[in-house]
Order: sequence, then structure tokens, then C-alpha cells
Amino acid sequence: MKLTNKYGLPETIVNVLKRPTYSKGKAHISATEIINSPKIVQLKRLHWNELEEDVSSMVWSLFGSAIHNILEHGKADNHIVEERVHVTHDGWKISGAVDLQEVYEDGIVINDYKTTTAWAVQNDKPEWEQQLNIYAWLLQKAKNVPVKGLRIVAIVRDWSAREASNKENYPQAPIVILDQMLWPFERAELFIDERLKHHGEAYFESEMDGNLPDCTPEEMWEKPSRYAIIKPGNVRAKSVHDTLEEAQHQLNQLKGYVLEVREGERTRCNSYCQVAPFCKQYQQYKEQQ
Repeated sequence: MKLTNKYGLPETIVNVLKRPTYSKGKAHISATEIINSPKIVQLKRLHWNELEEDVSSMVWSLFGSAIHNILEHGKADNHIVEERVHVTHDGWKISGAVDLQEVYEDGIVINDYKTTTAWAVQNDKPEWEQQLNIYAWLLQKAKNVPVKGLRIVAIVRDWSAREASNKENYPQAPIVILDQMLWPFERAELFIDERLKHHGEAYFESEMDGNLPDCTPEEMWEKPSRYAIIKPGNVRAKSVHDTLEEAQHQLNQLKGYVLEVREGERTRCNSYCQVAPFCKQYQQYKEQQ
């Protein structure tokens, strides 16, 4: 991947960002790749040398290195820091890097540190639960030890004291601990098997120069179109509907109102997907738009 510096960031920052700190080791797939879109994983593999990213979009990743130093200097006697765990399962070599393991007599508590936004803390993030349960499965397979808890330690980069005092569900501190549901071992393994099946199919298609499976709406962070009933000149809508039929029915009962279509979008594709330029699915979507 080629890194650019369009906004003239300091050389010291650029040098750090250019020095890779992440490696999945001698593994076919990592825990984070398992929960990712198979299409994205394969397009990255196929087009890695053609991809381009500006260092300005990577600044927050510096916190990953900072967190590593914090964990090393702040660890207690029962802490295991930044351990990469490897397991071979059904022909796949799987790895996952666990930020912090708190080791107790009756099991391990897994902690994963994330630099994120207040919005993410306030809303459901199923991929966090999935990732930590894969870590739990890896530890149980590799070490034959029980896992008794999963936690996200969220560092809220856009935290506001004013918002914390005014909004009930807003994080009350810039660092928040979020407990995640711990799945039974069997459920985690079934989830992993299903994900590996999809990734295996995508890999086969990429090797055969076939058609990669499309990303799902969830993988594209798709927001569907919605239909607002609004009076011309007003800022707020009288009502907003998920379907055109519902909106039309409401409109037929009113006078002086119009129908406003609020177009949906594929947020990840439009703004956050590195491989969007190489994705036929996205190019077709743009043509339709």
C-alpha cells in the first residue's frame, strides 16, 4: 500500500505511521478479518500494492501504539499484555492479538482497547461482541483455560464534558468500560465455522477469477432511503416513514404537505472502504445513483 501525505503532517508522525506495527503472524486469517466482509478481505489481498491511503486518516491508529506502552507500564502481576494467540482449526491457521488478559483462579477476563467515538459507545456494535468472543474461543482452544468475562475499554476521542452533563446516555467519562456478552464455546465455534465458510468461498472465487460474493447491507453500513411528509418551507417533517407506501398513505390524508425522499447511502463504501475503487458492486451502485 502506498501512503501519501497530502496535508503536510510532520515528518516524525509520518515516519511512525509508515512503520508497520501490525502482523497477523503465520496465519491464514485473523480474528478481525473473520468478522470483516469476505469481499473486502479478498480485494485487499488482490490489490494491496495498488491501494493508496493518506497518513491523515491513520492518525488515530497511533493510539494503538500508545495503548501498548500504557499496558506494558501499567500491568499488574496477573496481567498478560498484547499476546497473539494462534490456533489451527479445520485447515485454517487463525490468529488474534489480545490487548490484555486479566488472569484469575477461576478464569480470564479479556480486555480490548478501542479509540472510538461517543456515538459508537452509545450505539450497538455487534462486531465488538463478535471479535471478543473469537478471542475467547482462541484462548480456550490454545490454552485450555476458561474465559469468564469480556470487556471493551473505549477511549472516547471526541468526548465532551458539556454533552456528558446534558445527555442522559452520553458517556460520563472519556474512558468507558463496556461489558460484552460471553457466548458458550459451542456458539462461538459455530459462528467461526460459518464465517470461515464464507471466506473460503470468496478466496476460491478470487483465485478462479470469478465473481466475489457481494457485501451485505450490514457490511456496507447501509442506511435505507426514508420518506418524509413535510410542509414546504418547514425544517422539520411532520412524519418520516420507512416505505413509500406508508408515506403516500399519510400524504393522501393531508393538505399542503409534500413528499420528500431522503436518500439512503452506503456509508462504508462512500467514505471508509479502501477497496471501493476496485469493487464492481460499488461501481454499479454509483452508476445507479
